Amino acid sequence: MTRTDSTPDPATDTVPADAMVADPPAPGSRRGRRAVGAGPSGLLTRWAAGLLGLLIGLGVWALLTSGLVTDDPVIGGMSPAETWSGFGDLLDRGVLLSDAAVSLYRLVAGLAVAAFLGVPLGLWLGLRRTAEAVAGPLVQFLRMISPLSWAPVAIAVFGIGNEPVIFLVAAAAVWPIMLSTSAGVNAMDPGYLDVARTMGASGWERLTRVVIPAVRPAILGGIRLALGTAWIVLVPAEMLGVRSGLGYQILNARDQLAYDQVMAVILVIGILGFALDGLSRLVLRDRAAR
Repeated sequence: MTRTDSTPDPATDTVPADAMVADPPAPGSRRGRRAVGAGPSGLLTRWAAGLLGLLIGLGVWALLTSGLVTDDPVIGGMSPAETWSGFGDLLDRGVLLSDAAVSLYRLVAGLAVAAFLGVPLGLWLGLRRTAEAVAGPLVQFLRMISPLSWAPVAIAVFGIGNEPVIFLVAAAAVWPIMLSTSAGVNAMDPGYLDVARTMGASGWERLTRVVIPAVRPAILGGIRLALGTAWIVLVPAEMLGVRSGLGYQILNARDQLAYDQVMAVILVIGILGFALDGLSRLVLRDRAAR
């Protein structure tokens, strides 16, 4: 007898895509928070909250540098009003923009060196169990050394100039990129490589068409982490034997007892770091989604 009922067989039939309904996000989950903050009103609320936080920070800064807390003239010279005046002095002298440009150049160069070294090494460690077993302890040992500890060595090898600063930035940024890439390879489904190998793909084809696309989000995430680390290391690295950059400008202003300019440069460093993090988040997130 021919079977005429329409009862689905769970072993062979598939559930239509429109019949699969995802569970609603929990109230405290990240998806739930994102849904609540979605839309123009949610965006406006987030902007207002961020602005409120900045205003509170500005008020605390003004209070701590006012005569109500201390009458120290040095601390008084770091007030928001004095800092704004110092910012104008730096612009009038024409050093602020040029020093910021030099610092950004060193940052990008150091990150490029770190990515050039970190991505291949991370792929190698992730794809070769023996390499990870042999080099893993050495990598963990080296990454625990402060990058600024290498400053005397960098100056002795490269001399005075951009090269030692770029070296220190790269020394700080290479580890997040390398370890994130290696972790991405280890998290990849090994079935991808098995299928590619079965289809006759060469080693280069498996690397470029399977491994790298699969671990690209991990690589980009490592680069974003490396950006923050590199920016933090860059400023003190520029205080060691160079005569340009934002780090140097802090020392130069301190030597002149111009603490209003010191605070102005510190404020610029924070603003640029905040902008770089937001820009990297947008750019890398878009590339990771492709």
